[in-house]
Amino acid sequence: MDTAFVAPLPRPGLAGLHPGNFALVMATGILSLGFGLLGHASLANALFAIGLAAWMILVCLSAARAIRHFGAVRDDLLNPKMVFGFFTLVAATSLVGQMLLARGEVELAMACWGLAFGAWCLLLYLAFSVLTFLSHENNVNIMHGGWLIAIVGTQSLVLLGTALVPHLGAYATYMQVEVHMLWGLGLMFYGIFVTLFCYRIFFLALKPDDVGPLLWVVMGAAAISANAGTQLIAIDPVLPFLKAQRPFIDGVTLMLWAWATWWIPLLFLFGLWKHGVNRRPLRYEPVLWSFVFPLGMYAVASARLGLAAEFPPLEWISRLMIWVALAAWLLALLGLGQRLLRLGSGHRTA
Repeated sequence: MDTAFVAPLPRPGLAGLHPGNFALVMATGILSLGFGLLGHASLANALFAIGLAAWMILVCLSAARAIRHFGAVRDDLLNPKMVFGFFTLVAATSLVGQMLLARGEVELAMACWGLAFGAWCLLLYLAFSVLTFLSHENNVNIMHGGWLIAIVGTQSLVLLGTALVPHLGAYATYMQVEVHMLWGLGLMFYGIFVTLFCYRIFFLALKPDDVGPLLWVVMGAAAISANAGTQLIAIDPVLPFLKAQRPFIDGVTLMLWAWATWWIPLLFLFGLWKHGVNRRPLRYEPVLWSFVFPLGMYAVASARLGLAAEFPPLEWISRLMIWVALAAWLLALLGLGQRLLRLGSGHRTA
């Protein structure tokens, strides 16, 4: 059996820090933005504080891991199953920038966009190089929903970039062109990856262990693309060729929201098949936050699309889904707390 792309065995301590841990910040940040959008300021502020603290801690831990355990980081970056997890850094940083901007911290938000964009550029070409040179036709089973985190990272730049447009003065037009390009690029990536993903789950053998929280990124990538589309609709482009794209953006945004909606019942059926029919236990793992984030993003996308389309039922859906997402966030947080307690207990008894 080819073992070149088997996921690495769990490493102890800092060396084993999963690159997808930034999904915790993504899940917390989108809930903060969602509750702020729906008028729950106190809850939004509390989640902002948690998300910002988690982002700073994870940035420091990731930097320490890169310095002290560079080999482990290199192995993850060169593993087709793992490299796309690093895009959670891009999305998390963009969400932190959005939360800071909502609180008037324009300069910090700009710094977040610059950091996220730089990381996105490096990771994008690295990830595609890994797929091109370190994978082959016999490894089609390495495809999983986590690859679509690249789309989430791309569209998160659109969301923060459109929010920064009013603060850029003479450079606003440059950002308008940039975010339209990024949105289109994200759509192209989504079309490629979701085709491969659907082929993987519908035409190849699917085992219960192949079903996990990362499947939800397929829905989350569509939801964030729809959300980014609503933000493009909201800005007033200066250039005529950007204005000419408005009808296209309107139609595609609605299609993306409908596509995200279609996935939700199917993904719940996958979970029922794994945990109910096949009796696989539900355990905490860092990628569990990749289940929470799509729910929150779907809620925010529904609210913003409802405002853009002046269609109140979408806001009703949003108000329901944001509480579902919060319940999932609390369950994931409980699982994280229990895991940390077990790790702490094991360290004391060692």
